[in-house]
Amino acid sequence: MISTHPLDNPVWESLRGRHSSLGVLGVETARYAPEVAPFAACRLPGRLAARELQTLVHEGETVLFVGPSPAPADGWRCEEPVPIAQMVCAAPIEAIDGPAITELSAAQLGDMLALTALVYPHYFRPRTPTMGRYIGIYIDGALAAMAGERMGFDGYQEISAVCTHPDHTGRGHAQRLVTELSNASFATGRIPFLHVSMQNTRAKALYVRLGYVQRIDIALTLARRLA
Repeated sequence: MISTHPLDNPVWESLRGRHSSLGVLGVETARYAPEVAPFAACRLPGRLAARELQTLVHEGETVLFVGPSPAPADGWRCEEPVPIAQMVCAAPIEAIDGPAITELSAAQLGDMLALTALVYPHYFRPRTPTMGRYIGIYIDGALAAMAGERMGFDGYQEISAVCTHPDHTGRGHAQRLVTELSNASFATGRIPFLHVSMQNTRAKALYVRLGYVQRIDIALTLARRLA
């Protein structure tokens, strides 16, 4: 039975809706522009999707699928899918006090790229901030922590790029930022959700404390188009 819940195929839902201008769309597949995000999507798994994706992905380029992915095909090298936790927030979160929150924009792009390169590599690109709202906490003039909005579609908003500089962990910065973005989503009628590696037990425990619950294990699949 094919699932019809939008959260089961979040990249597809996002690119076919709110983020259609940030990528390239086919009939059965879609992908974000490389400078925006490394994600691609297919409506349904299968060889048709793999063939169409050849026209959207450059030779030698690697893309990531969250949920359905094309069937293995000539010209592609696909790694074994890795399950990650998809979590949704059940209710607004009680805010905590802390350092001021800064709205991040193009003026802070260098700071965002430097921090994500250190603790959140590969996923954050120069145009990733065009996907939504990004916020951060500065300590002594340096970006200590950040988080933002990534995939989004009717009724749902993903929270992503939650990262803290190693010199500033354990001070509640990530909790403060995730709380702000989650509550902002609820205020606009959207349910916040996020994805986290099963191995990142510290982050997952934080999200549980904030009221996030695991909805499903969802597959993360890396595929590389061969030259």
